[in-house]
Amino acid sequence: MADRSTMSEQDKHLMEKEICPDSETADCVEEAFVFGEDLELNRFDGLPFSSRYYKLLQERQSLPVWKAREEFLDILVNNRLVIVSGTTKTGKSTQIPQWCAEFCLSAQYQHGVAVSTQIHSQQAVDLALRVADEMDVNIGHEVGYTIPLETCCSTDTVLRFCTDALLLREMMSDPMLEHYGAIVIDQAHERTVSTDILLGLLQDILVHRPDLRVVILTVSSMTDRLLAHYGSNVPVVSLEALCPAEVVYSNCSSKDYFYSALRLVLEIHRTKEEGDVVLFLASPQEVVCSRAILQREGTRLGAELGELVPVVLCPGQGRTPSRLGEGMGSRGTVTTRCRLVFLSTSQGEDMFWAVDSVNFVIDVGLEKRHVYHPRIRANSEVLRSISRYQADIRKQLTGPTGTDIRKQLTGPTGKCFCLYPEERVLPIETSPQILDTNLTFTILFLKRMEIAGLRHCDFITRPDPEGLMQSLEELDYLAALDDVGNLSEIGIIISELPLDAQMAKALLASCEFDCVNEVVTIAAMLSAPSCFLEPPDGRTQEVQQCHRKFRHPEGDHFTLINIYNAFKYSQRETYFSVEKWCQDYHLNHRALQTADAIRSELTDILKRIELPISETSFGTKTNTLNIKRALLAGFFMQIARDVDGSGNYFMLTNRHLAQVHPASSYGAKAHQLGFPEWVLFHEYTLSGNHGIRTVSEISPAVFIQTAPQYFYSNLPPSESKDLLQHILDRDGSGRKDKQQTLTINSKADKDCSTVAQSYDRCVLQ
Repeated sequence: MADRSTMSEQDKHLMEKEICPDSETADCVEEAFVFGEDLELNRFDGLPFSSRYYKLLQERQSLPVWKAREEFLDILVNNRLVIVSGTTKTGKSTQIPQWCAEFCLSAQYQHGVAVSTQIHSQQAVDLALRVADEMDVNIGHEVGYTIPLETCCSTDTVLRFCTDALLLREMMSDPMLEHYGAIVIDQAHERTVSTDILLGLLQDILVHRPDLRVVILTVSSMTDRLLAHYGSNVPVVSLEALCPAEVVYSNCSSKDYFYSALRLVLEIHRTKEEGDVVLFLASPQEVVCSRAILQREGTRLGAELGELVPVVLCPGQGRTPSRLGEGMGSRGTVTTRCRLVFLSTSQGEDMFWAVDSVNFVIDVGLEKRHVYHPRIRANSEVLRSISRYQADIRKQLTGPTGTDIRKQLTGPTGKCFCLYPEERVLPIETSPQILDTNLTFTILFLKRMEIAGLRHCDFITRPDPEGLMQSLEELDYLAALDDVGNLSEIGIIISELPLDAQMAKALLASCEFDCVNEVVTIAAMLSAPSCFLEPPDGRTQEVQQCHRKFRHPEGDHFTLINIYNAFKYSQRETYFSVEKWCQDYHLNHRALQTADAIRSELTDILKRIELPISETSFGTKTNTLNIKRALLAGFFMQIARDVDGSGNYFMLTNRHLAQVHPASSYGAKAHQLGFPEWVLFHEYTLSGNHGIRTVSEISPAVFIQTAPQYFYSNLPPSESKDLLQHILDRDGSGRKDKQQTLTINSKADKDCSTVAQSYDRCVLQ
């Protein structure tokens, strides 16, 4: 493919003619943005346009956003910040980034290229594929994408789609985002932590970079909050709203919404009315359950009704809009009807930009959100109402897109069944995730940005003070902060690793204990989705028996190493089918592939910052002890003791009682071998039986040697603390041993000569 340096002289002349200095009139500015459809050659690659380009151009011109094209481009030339409000099917996510790329092209990329953020990886990929098709260029060349563990870009890339979290991480090496001339923040109304931080920092970046253009894509209900934050003089481009579907409300009980929704799906199918169905449920678990039920019930319906095909379409799992035609049974045949039932959850509304066959929407009006409780360091799942803007978006998902979208402007094109009363008061906007999540990463990142010169992040919603204090305390315990509250050398290294702070500290400590290979495997397995598949109905015993073959007597962290090693062994043996092997042992093949990719990425980072990587010696007593020491270096705040021998674990930091999760190695074999007295756990959740997950046995003596003295002294009074004090009094050498073996964990020992040696081994190059 020809690049920009190989354009014809005629094309270069046309491009230069369209570039106007700021001092020229508005007429010249308008001329600068004459699009390539009037030219014979594509200005991005210098090649003639294909016939498909003109076909897609007709579809693009029918989108509601196209009516605002000239207005948007005029505003973009004269303003550094622009807000565009509109719903999913207006076309803003595909067209606005292209126009921003045109803007960067008009300046010959002197100020950088264009980037557009998404909150989910698959949406970034799907949009990049669609936009590359519309721009008539090859994916990975002029248009590309970057998502975790995958990059499809080149030096020719002028428009990149990426996740908001990855753009944040990119700021660590490019704080002012000088590689970009235009930044599109899409889905700002979803209020993810990464998007909120970007919106806060970009305000400061714009002060330093007057050449930068920032475009925020959101819904109308979010516009007022953004104007209150950035100032009422910020221009807003409001896209024409689509006509919503006919809305039918219900007085369905909040307890019965799940089965009521499934019954409604089957009733719609029995009416034989044309059109696919979208069902919004509260959680991914409900999506999986509903898929199994609809598959079973669909086979019992008469053949004359046609095939009922449930399709999972929610963030992080299932099919994607670009692949909906794959594996759809007999949908493509003429003789057999097929109705798709798209099963989605909260934050799934923006995934339907490429779906034009929906005629029915069923909205349960609820969502399950994960909420972090800083005082007890625990997660819980809370069921609550969706926001008003989510409800409005869902009402507008019926009807066609593309060339037929004008039909939606004349009247309702489908039905939306809201399984809640019309008088229910919905919150105006979604609760910002920054109020519900652990803020340790946020604080770590902002401390890193302070080093780079960005000292102010003006949050749209201020984080919870208690959460901020807890995060600062945690970073202090992990020795990530120095005496004046700035990042220490250890903190800088931790910020380099794409892990939570505790896991990053454990991986860093593994360099001291010569067990990097094992701990990096644990980190990768815990960062990836769970490798254990849920047992089908009636096969729980069979699945547990398969998983039991991997269990390690020292605990769940070691079991994860066993599973990963077995997975890699099955890859090396040519007579094994890896997919078949995972299926036989009821393991998630995709999750294990993800863990393998994460492990490779972590290993590369350790090599880049020149940290030592030891040879594996998994299985020896010394290695087992060293793994536990490394894990304790990061997770000493998550220790529990069995107080009565029956699995009632008392947590030292908050004095709560919890049970071991049934999926744990100890949870399954407790009736045979009993529970270990002292354990380290990875996660504590308040749902169900207040379970602690990913549990491994530890020695209290090793815990005393590893945990910082000031953490131990700050533990609330308890019988368990008294037992630790007794061990400490009996073995006065415990503190001395710690200074000799794990100086990296104690601020109190920073003056020791051994600390200087450990710092020398962990200096960022």
